[in-house]
Amino acid sequence: MSDEHPTIDDAELGTLARATTELADGTVLEHDWYAGGTVVDGLPLDLMIEGTTVDEARALLPHVHETIAALGVLRRLASDAVVVAFSTGTPEQHELDDAASDLALETLEASADGTIVLHLIDTCGEHFPEGYWPAVHLGADGQITQVTVES
Repeated sequence: MSDEHPTIDDAELGTLARATTELADGTVLEHDWYAGGTVVDGLPLDLMIEGTTVDEARALLPHVHETIAALGVLRRLASDAVVVAFSTGTPEQHELDDAASDLALETLEASADGTIVLHLIDTCGEHFPEGYWPAVHLGADGQITQVTVES
Protein backbone atom coordinates (compact mmCIF):
# COMPACT_ATOMS: atom_id res chain seq x y z
CA MET A 1 0.00 0.00 0.00
CA SER A 2 1.21 3.47 -0.75
CA ASP A 3 -0.07 6.88 0.29
CA GLU A 4 -0.78 7.56 -3.37
CA HIS A 5 -2.85 4.37 -3.76
CA PRO A 6 -4.39 3.28 -0.48
CA THR A 7 -6.14 -0.06 -0.33
CA ILE A 8 -9.89 -0.59 -0.12
CA ASP A 9 -11.11 -2.80 2.71
CA ASP A 10 -14.53 -4.32 2.07
CA ALA A 11 -16.29 -6.58 4.57
CA GLU A 12 -17.37 -9.05 1.87
CA LEU A 13 -14.64 -8.74 -0.74
CA GLY A 14 -11.59 -8.31 1.46
CA THR A 15 -8.72 -5.99 0.62
CA LEU A 16 -8.42 -4.53 -2.87
CA ALA A 17 -5.14 -2.90 -3.91
CA ARG A 18 -4.08 -0.98 -6.99
CA ALA A 19 -2.85 -3.64 -9.42
CA THR A 20 0.82 -3.51 -10.37
CA THR A 21 3.26 -5.60 -12.33
CA GLU A 22 6.97 -5.59 -11.59
CA LEU A 23 9.16 -6.11 -14.65
CA ALA A 24 12.44 -8.01 -14.62
CA ASP A 25 14.39 -4.75 -14.55
CA GLY A 26 12.55 -3.64 -11.40
CA THR A 27 10.23 -1.20 -13.16
CA VAL A 28 6.75 -1.24 -11.61
CA LEU A 29 3.78 -0.74 -13.93
CA GLU A 30 0.54 0.50 -12.38
CA HIS A 31 -2.65 -0.80 -13.92
CA ASP A 32 -5.99 0.99 -14.18
CA TRP A 33 -7.73 -1.34 -11.78
CA TYR A 34 -7.78 -2.58 -8.23
CA ALA A 35 -7.27 -6.28 -7.63
CA GLY A 36 -8.10 -8.67 -4.86
CA GLY A 37 -9.65 -11.99 -4.15
CA THR A 38 -12.49 -13.45 -2.19
CA VAL A 39 -14.12 -16.81 -1.62
CA VAL A 40 -17.63 -17.49 -2.95
CA ASP A 41 -19.36 -20.77 -2.14
CA GLY A 42 -16.06 -22.18 -0.93
CA LEU A 43 -14.23 -21.35 -4.18
CA PRO A 44 -11.63 -18.63 -4.74
CA LEU A 45 -12.61 -15.73 -6.99
CA ASP A 46 -10.15 -13.15 -8.30
CA LEU A 47 -11.45 -9.60 -8.59
CA MET A 48 -10.51 -6.83 -11.01
CA ILE A 49 -12.25 -3.52 -10.31
CA GLU A 50 -11.65 -0.70 -12.78
CA GLY A 51 -10.37 2.53 -11.29
CA THR A 52 -7.24 4.59 -10.91
CA THR A 53 -8.40 6.02 -7.59
CA VAL A 54 -9.99 4.53 -4.51
CA ASP A 55 -13.17 6.54 -5.17
CA GLU A 56 -13.49 5.25 -8.76
CA ALA A 57 -13.06 1.63 -7.70
CA ARG A 58 -15.23 1.98 -4.59
CA ALA A 59 -18.10 3.32 -6.73
CA LEU A 60 -18.26 -0.06 -8.50
CA LEU A 61 -18.45 -2.18 -5.34
CA PRO A 62 -22.27 -2.17 -4.99
CA HIS A 63 -22.57 -3.63 -8.51
CA VAL A 64 -19.88 -6.21 -7.70
CA HIS A 65 -21.78 -7.19 -4.54
CA GLU A 66 -25.01 -7.60 -6.57
CA THR A 67 -23.22 -9.74 -9.14
CA ILE A 68 -21.64 -11.96 -6.51
CA ALA A 69 -25.05 -12.40 -4.85
CA ALA A 70 -26.39 -13.64 -8.21
CA LEU A 71 -23.48 -15.99 -9.01
CA GLY A 72 -25.50 -19.08 -8.12
CA VAL A 73 -27.60 -18.44 -11.23
CA LEU A 74 -25.01 -16.55 -13.30
CA ARG A 75 -22.46 -19.39 -13.27
CA ARG A 76 -24.86 -21.74 -15.05
CA LEU A 77 -26.11 -19.05 -17.44
CA ALA A 78 -22.48 -18.25 -18.29
CA SER A 79 -21.42 -21.86 -18.95
CA ASP A 80 -24.56 -22.46 -21.03
CA ALA A 81 -23.83 -19.28 -23.03
CA VAL A 82 -20.30 -20.51 -23.76
CA VAL A 83 -21.59 -23.85 -25.06
CA VAL A 84 -24.27 -22.21 -27.19
CA ALA A 85 -21.78 -19.67 -28.61
CA PHE A 86 -19.29 -22.31 -29.70
CA SER A 87 -21.65 -25.09 -30.81
CA THR A 88 -22.44 -25.68 -34.46
CA GLY A 89 -25.99 -26.72 -33.63
CA THR A 90 -28.33 -26.84 -30.68
CA PRO A 91 -26.34 -28.31 -27.78
CA GLU A 92 -27.64 -31.38 -26.02
CA GLN A 93 -28.43 -31.25 -22.31
CA HIS A 94 -25.41 -33.41 -21.40
CA GLU A 95 -23.13 -30.91 -23.18
CA LEU A 96 -24.56 -28.06 -21.12
CA ASP A 97 -24.25 -30.12 -17.93
CA ASP A 98 -20.65 -31.13 -18.72
CA ALA A 99 -19.68 -27.52 -19.34
CA ALA A 100 -21.38 -26.44 -16.10
CA SER A 101 -19.12 -28.78 -14.15
CA ASP A 102 -15.98 -28.27 -16.28
CA LEU A 103 -15.95 -24.47 -16.67
CA ALA A 104 -15.14 -22.73 -13.39
CA LEU A 105 -15.41 -19.04 -12.65
CA GLU A 106 -11.93 -17.70 -11.98
CA THR A 107 -12.16 -13.90 -12.22
CA LEU A 108 -14.85 -11.26 -12.01
CA GLU A 109 -13.95 -8.02 -13.78
CA ALA A 110 -16.01 -4.87 -13.16
CA SER A 111 -15.81 -1.84 -15.44
CA ALA A 112 -16.86 1.77 -14.88
CA ASP A 113 -19.51 1.53 -17.63
CA GLY A 114 -21.38 -1.07 -15.56
CA THR A 115 -20.26 -4.12 -17.50
CA ILE A 116 -19.06 -7.24 -15.74
CA VAL A 117 -16.88 -9.88 -17.38
CA LEU A 118 -16.88 -13.40 -15.96
CA HIS A 119 -13.60 -15.11 -16.88
CA LEU A 120 -13.94 -18.90 -16.81
CA ILE A 121 -11.30 -21.61 -16.87
CA ASP A 122 -11.54 -25.05 -18.43
CA THR A 123 -10.77 -27.31 -15.47
CA CYS A 124 -10.45 -30.48 -17.55
CA GLY A 125 -8.64 -29.04 -20.57
CA GLU A 126 -11.06 -30.62 -23.04
CA HIS A 127 -13.03 -27.56 -24.11
CA PHE A 128 -10.38 -24.89 -24.84
CA PRO A 129 -6.70 -25.08 -25.79
CA GLU A 130 -4.21 -24.32 -23.03
CA GLY A 131 -3.73 -20.59 -22.59
CA TYR A 132 -7.25 -19.73 -23.77
CA TRP A 133 -10.35 -19.17 -21.67
CA PRO A 134 -13.94 -18.17 -22.29
CA ALA A 135 -15.26 -14.87 -21.00
CA VAL A 136 -18.92 -13.98 -20.62
CA HIS A 137 -19.73 -10.27 -20.78
CA LEU A 138 -22.72 -8.92 -18.85
CA GLY A 139 -24.22 -5.53 -19.62
CA ALA A 140 -25.04 -3.01 -16.92
CA ASP A 141 -28.51 -4.62 -16.77
CA GLY A 142 -26.96 -8.02 -15.90
CA GLN A 143 -27.88 -9.61 -19.24
CA ILE A 144 -25.30 -11.54 -21.28
CA THR A 145 -24.17 -9.35 -24.18
CA GLN A 146 -21.20 -11.29 -25.57
CA VAL A 147 -19.14 -14.46 -25.21
CA THR A 148 -15.48 -14.31 -26.16
CA VAL A 149 -12.34 -16.42 -25.95
CA GLU A 150 -9.33 -14.69 -24.46
CA SER A 151 -5.68 -15.62 -24.18
